[in-house]
Amino acid sequence: MGKKLYVGNLKYSVSSGDLHQLFSQFGNVRSAQVIEDRESGRSKGFGFVEMNSDEEAQAAINGLHGKDFQGRPITVNEARPKEERGGGGGGGRRGGYGGRGDM
Repeated sequence: MGKKLYVGNLKYSVSSGDLHQLFSQFGNVRSAQVIEDRESGRSKGFGFVEMNSDEEAQAAINGLHGKDFQGRPITVNEARPKEERGGGGGGGRRGGYGGRGDM
């Protein structure tokens, strides 16, 4: 099973293809994705790369963490599982109907 890596401090111009190419020097890249803002479509400056094996993932961490990529020192480490968002749904409006109650 592969290992998912977090890649941070990316320039906003970095593409998923750039990440794939960068990490492929350390082994087989299953997937590479730069995370984008839903509304604007602009990069959020971080992404995820999934390597084919734990050994390849560790080699990528050792070879790239803190190294310069397009003018910035990037962060590369093992991705943590997505945390559950708290707070129960909906928010905002209370139930019921708008308008006046005295008709």
